[in-house]
Amino acid sequence: MATAVGGMIAAGSGSAGAAGRPGQLALCDYRLVNLAHVNDPDRTNVYPGDPAFTLTTVTTVPEHGFYLQYVEQGEHTGTHWGAPAHFNDDQPYADELDAEDLFLPAVKVDVRAQAAANADYEVTVADLQRWEQRHGRIPNEAAVVLWTGWEARWGTPAFFNFDAAGQMHQPGFSLEAVQWLVNTGRLGRRGALGTDTFSPEPATDVEYRVSKLLYREHRISLEILANLAQLPEQGAHILVGGTVNRRGSGSPASIYAFVPKVTGRLPREGR
Repeated sequence: MATAVGGMIAAGSGSAGAAGRPGQLALCDYRLVNLAHVNDPDRTNVYPGDPAFTLTTVTTVPEHGFYLQYVEQGEHTGTHWGAPAHFNDDQPYADELDAEDLFLPAVKVDVRAQAAANADYEVTVADLQRWEQRHGRIPNEAAVVLWTGWEARWGTPAFFNFDAAGQMHQPGFSLEAVQWLVNTGRLGRRGALGTDTFSPEPATDVEYRVSKLLYREHRISLEILANLAQLPEQGAHILVGGTVNRRGSGSPASIYAFVPKVTGRLPREGR
């Protein structure tokens, strides 16, 4: 992890100029943005069929001298990341990934307008190419994050968006778009797909084709992200935390973005 951070941020508290390399920023040139929802049983929408999420107070300060809660939840509760083993027996579990798999340059693709018009919207290759025309090439080994606007529905039945037949409707990546990201090297040897919905594919894809492709390629998913208005279209990096369980399929996560304080001074690495 130190190597990955060192490649992105100049050590110390000096300015980018003090770092001596054009485009390279110092740690003080970034601010941290929390991209995770609070895990709250009263508000957390649990994916249909997943274990219920409960918090039980075990001890209190007045009675026991310390406060402690007992947590019961699945590994994909609330804001979380998914490991390649989530859909593949022959791919790494959470505890088999490298630290660098969890620290990635990030880009944000704003599809709120499309998702508002069509809850089943599938992001296309053309959408990603138009993004690159405006912002430059997606960095290799990037976390490509969809901003669908779904985070505004968090904690309400509208997040599921069930129809009368019980089918959930949420937007996501098309299979062709993810294949393009893989084939062109934009996801690189490591990378991620991120979203503020339950899953990187549209909810109507009950075969999880996008997730299966992503995980087969040794990439991770970042799901149910929050505060995406504060994530810039490019120039940030994402750091993924959370409990790493033995043979884990992923983990409820603390996900932080390193965001340049001055948008005109973005790091050039990976561009």
